[in-house]
Amino acid sequence: MERFDPVTYAIPLFLALILAEAVWAVRKARSAYEPRDTAVSLFMGLGSTVAGALSASAVLAMLVAMHGLVLFDIGWAWWAWILCFVLDDLAYYWFHRTAHRVRWFWAAHVNHHSSQHYNLTTALRQSWTGFLALSFIFRLPLAAVGFEPAMILACGGLNLIYQFWIHTEAIGRMPRWFESVMNTPSHHRVHHAVNPQYLDRNFAGTLIIWDRIFGTYEPERDDEEIRYGIVHQLGTFNLLHVAFHEWKGIARDVWHAPWGSKAKYLWKPPGWSHDGSRETSDQIRARSLR
Repeated sequence: MERFDPVTYAIPLFLALILAEAVWAVRKARSAYEPRDTAVSLFMGLGSTVAGALSASAVLAMLVAMHGLVLFDIGWAWWAWILCFVLDDLAYYWFHRTAHRVRWFWAAHVNHHSSQHYNLTTALRQSWTGFLALSFIFRLPLAAVGFEPAMILACGGLNLIYQFWIHTEAIGRMPRWFESVMNTPSHHRVHHAVNPQYLDRNFAGTLIIWDRIFGTYEPERDDEEIRYGIVHQLGTFNLLHVAFHEWKGIARDVWHAPWGSKAKYLWKPPGWSHDGSRETSDQIRARSLR
């Protein structure tokens, strides 16, 4: 089976939904959109598409290489698609959680969180450096156990499509039975918030059950307004700064750190410092709950 990228076919739907949300924002919530912020999100999405196209062959080759080592093929049965999607979603959960807890991965993911607005264009604010950060390694085990590489990539694309619609304030709470199992706008608003109690919560892609199982679930509250962005807001709409600021920060910290601490700036959590002069998300949350 040739590689099938469902995201390509979903682009017209993305644009139609953004237009519908923009109409809603004009009528109900004008602050939901900021022109310069929207432009940054769209250009980040365009750059991510180009970067993904340039690295797609390399990622596919690694999946094929891993798949070539297995003793048996799972094949293309209908149940294999369902199982692959669920396990890919689990792999995405651990990638996403790691991307918030390991600075190397955070450097490629932080730009998705850098907007202080929360709308459907935020979903398009994706990394240009995901391949550099080795984000693809979380999907390699799926090929190693026998799933077809093209199936893995297609399921990953479907997961990405699902996540698009949850980046909105236009939709409130969903029915309880749905929110118990599926990721929703309410759950994902929590994930994009910088309110201390919401930091590093709700990492789900499609199924919120992973957060419930692994202890990272946090419900949206009605008694506090959500603030979006990152702990230290960028304060600029400079496209290159949005795309690369954390990589520059890592390089600066590694350069100035003592020899025994240099590597720790790559794998310790964002906010970690060798002299304790910065606060990690865990410390911020603990302080707020005292």
